[in-house]
Amino acid sequence: MVGPACHNARMLSVRGLSVEVGGRLTLENATFTLRAGEKVGLVGRNGAGKTSLLRVLSGEAPAAAGVAIHKGALGYLPQDPRPEGSGVDSTGLSHILSGRGFDEAQRRIEKLRLRVDEEPSDQNVARFTKAEDEFRMAGGYAAEGEVRRIAAGLGLSGSRLDLPITALSGGERRRVELGRILYAGSDLLLLDEPTNHLDVDAKTWLLGYMRTYKGALLVVSHDLLLLDEAITRVLHIDAGTMVEYKGTYSQYKGSRKKDEERQVKVAARQQSEISRLKSLADSMRGQTENRAKTAKALDTRVARLQDGVVSIARSDKVIQPRFPDPPRAGETVLRVDQLCKGFGGPSVFDDVTFDVGRGERMFVMGLNGAGKTTLMRILAGVTEADLGVVEPGHNVSVGYYAQEHEGIVPGRDLLWHMREAAAGAVGDQTLRALLGMFGLSGEMAFQDSGTLSGGEKTKLALAQLVCGRHNVLLLDEPTNNLDPPSRTAIGDALSRWPGSIVLVSHDTEFVHRMQPQRVLMMPEGELDYWSDDLLELVALA
Repeated sequence: MVGPACHNARMLSVRGLSVEVGGRLTLENATFTLRAGEKVGLVGRNGAGKTSLLRVLSGEAPAAAGVAIHKGALGYLPQDPRPEGSGVDSTGLSHILSGRGFDEAQRRIEKLRLRVDEEPSDQNVARFTKAEDEFRMAGGYAAEGEVRRIAAGLGLSGSRLDLPITALSGGERRRVELGRILYAGSDLLLLDEPTNHLDVDAKTWLLGYMRTYKGALLVVSHDLLLLDEAITRVLHIDAGTMVEYKGTYSQYKGSRKKDEERQVKVAARQQSEISRLKSLADSMRGQTENRAKTAKALDTRVARLQDGVVSIARSDKVIQPRFPDPPRAGETVLRVDQLCKGFGGPSVFDDVTFDVGRGERMFVMGLNGAGKTTLMRILAGVTEADLGVVEPGHNVSVGYYAQEHEGIVPGRDLLWHMREAAAGAVGDQTLRALLGMFGLSGEMAFQDSGTLSGGEKTKLALAQLVCGRHNVLLLDEPTNNLDPPSRTAIGDALSRWPGSIVLVSHDTEFVHRMQPQRVLMMPEGELDYWSDDLLELVALA
């Protein structure tokens, strides 16, 4: 790994930075620095502007005001990376190697070798020898071994790494992009929810990597407790303001709680004084001229106090979603017979057969690459199977939550998405109320969906399911990017819903709350009854 040029060197300088999203400022006049060796956590409620800030710092989006200057190589992992294969053959291996340009170097050496075979002139031999020496000196011949070590740590086996990126699952593609960023050897890492889609082993490996990383790290994650002892500072965003806390994540939580308690007390004293002065001024109005002047002076003092009033930090919005009772379907809502799917190579799965009953909850379990997402896409009608059939039952309406939010269209606002899902059956006022139920209220209805954070996209996709009036839900990692209170609220709402659910998830607590009746093991397609003994395997799968 290429480390920073100098330990404790300043890798990122931010001065007077303001960030605007959908016409509203999510951050105003922020100033901070990151030095080599620092591990800084960026925290705040869903929608506070963490993802938007990382986009600006990475150069992916412009700042509303101020400057952000970074030194050295920058590695940026967005919440929803979608690598298409920047390597010469578009495999996972080639894409990771492209982080240091070794894929192109290998291709150039091969071309020069073929030229020597065709015409072994002194000039061609010299060019080949020079290119090979440069490749060797740069560590090119050891590159593939290092890439495979990183990929294995992230849970990508060698056979999966050799496949085209288009044949990989969403979780695998995310791991490939993360692998490319880590292998590239950046001086500054900006990571937005880097543990999404990772099983326990891969998460442990990544957290160990981040602990020993020599560069500057700014990370947004719901797993900061797992990185607790490595965190040197925390930057907290709330209501457009950034507050810096020194120390570990646990120390930040204690300090933040004390700050919030202090703000509540100061705000209460201020409001009490404002009320007292208002009452006093009101009692003097309409009396003598001197009393009227005093009342006016008191009004001025009240206005001054109101301008300087302490704002109480907003806690995470606790959403209160409710999934409406589904239309009644037939006894069997899905019948799947002998499904087979491959992507130009060996089949991902063969001869998968099962059915789903009315009101049943089925959990789909398997390692990354076992075909869970591919199966869900086939059930949803997004992807075609190579062989086999999927037959919906009588009066069945299927709603699909895609883990990569493929159904959310940048450039369209939230209300447009809700209208599309409702297909004209629901008025705009009701649709805006549904958005509010998921914490997407007010002017956010008219915000470009491409500017949403991962958590907000998750809430929008779930709100679309609600207004779609479905009786079968296909849920592929529906709690990714959600804060803990939102995960709990969504789990409670779905656990009470009487419709049928087919679920893929790494979230042990969420799966436990859903209490599935049966489990489908992929890629074998084996069916079994659910047991809570399987919970310990959920995070590993």
